[in-house]
Amino acid sequence: MTLVKWNPARELLSLEKEFSKMFSEMESKFGFNSGKQDTEAYENAVWCPLTDITENKDNYELNLDLPGVEKENVKISYTDGQLSISGERRQDKEEKDAQYHRVERTYGKFYRSFALPKLVVAEKINAEFKNGSLNITIPKAEEAKPKELEIKVK
Repeated sequence: MTLVKWNPARELLSLEKEFSKMFSEMESKFGFNSGKQDTEAYENAVWCPLTDITENKDNYELNLDLPGVEKENVKISYTDGQLSISGERRQDKEEKDAQYHRVERTYGKFYRSFALPKLVVAEKINAEFKNGSLNITIPKAEEAKPKELEIKVK
């Protein structure tokens, strides 16, 4: 038997999944299906990795915590301004004769999706996975970079 820690965030995610499913069914019935997110990966997700998002003058950067996840089990895709990260953290072999006192780590599939600004260079998005941390660098287009103008004082 697998023990599952109660997590209020999981309850909110479950509620969000139900609303998303309801709206996508309505969209398909009325013929305007948006198709903006990978609904199967989203609906099968058990947990969401914590993410820091930063911005500097040249890039947006996402840093996701994925401890215990193998690089081969992570999928990153970019479609129509939407960056999606999905994968799975597999549970170590469960001990049959061990008595678990506490299980706090979440295992199973995860999914995160981020709407990116329009002015990015999609072809140069770069990802690096190291020590359980996924770092994604998204370069800004030249039009989006801040420009400094020198104003002369008269």
